[in-house]
Amino acid sequence: MAKNDLIGGSLWEQYSKKVADRMNNPRHFGELTEEDATKLGGRLVVANEGAESCGDTVRLFWIVGDEDEVIKAAKFKSFGCGTAIASTDMMAEMCIGKTVEQATKITNLDVEHALRDTEDQAAVPPQKMHCSVMAYEVIKQATAIYRNVDVATLQDKDIVCECARVSLQMVEDAIRINDLTTIEEIADYTKAGAFCKSCIEPGGHEKRDIYLVDILARVRGEIEREKNPEGVVEDDFLTLSIVKQIKAIEGALDQYIRPALASDGGGIELDDVQAGDDGNIHVYVKYQGACKGCAGSVAGTLSFVEKTLQGTLSDKIRVQVA
Repeated sequence: MAKNDLIGGSLWEQYSKKVADRMNNPRHFGELTEEDATKLGGRLVVANEGAESCGDTVRLFWIVGDEDEVIKAAKFKSFGCGTAIASTDMMAEMCIGKTVEQATKITNLDVEHALRDTEDQAAVPPQKMHCSVMAYEVIKQATAIYRNVDVATLQDKDIVCECARVSLQMVEDAIRINDLTTIEEIADYTKAGAFCKSCIEPGGHEKRDIYLVDILARVRGEIEREKNPEGVVEDDFLTLSIVKQIKAIEGALDQYIRPALASDGGGIELDDVQAGDDGNIHVYVKYQGACKGCAGSVAGTLSFVEKTLQGTLSDKIRVQVA
């Protein structure tokens, strides 16, 4: 195992046995040549991809069949950590036997799942999840070279994080598959929001069409509604006493909202809860720490808080700053 994959020794226990094995014994490490392509009746494709955040690079070799566009062989060379080696090795294996079009649908989450020992246990520590993104991106590069097109035409349309090239679908999948509840967990699993942070919430140096706080609130709300398809969460909340409503709101703040704000040195305090004449539940909050007086707090953070409470408790909730 690569030394730079070890942090205090305890990180080793968070790797699956499949990952550990492929770190030391990759099945598809090596090169393919024009001679190999001729023997297999295909075309040689060589693509390179690098991750600026950690300095890792990978070179992918494909032999694509002349008649059917099936990837007949795949090998790689990786210059990076053990996790990148294991991820790219599995990615190369997953490409073999697929058409080029089918290979482009392989994601870093597919690679991570294939490396799991059990369905419910992640294959790599959260902070190393980004290593599999490089394997995902090099497939796009190889496909672009094979089709003789600009790789930009193959990129996901809905890119949430430009720094890490993370798509909306990737973030949504990571939240659902791993039951993520905080922005920090999203960054650990996908690297979205780990760099310039403009994609986390409004107020960064680059305006985005969609932010991680909104995605997290929406997907968490969908998950809660799927768990309660009859809407019992909302019905129960509206019929609770004011004391129990406050307790439920505090619980949601603790689980979903305060951890996200704490990552930027901010906080939030529940000030009051009132039933309005309009049939809505009006929740009044006060900001703490870095959130207090922040230019983005009125629009971005307030929207995040309201959408999260609506998704997890009741769509009748309206949030205001006290």
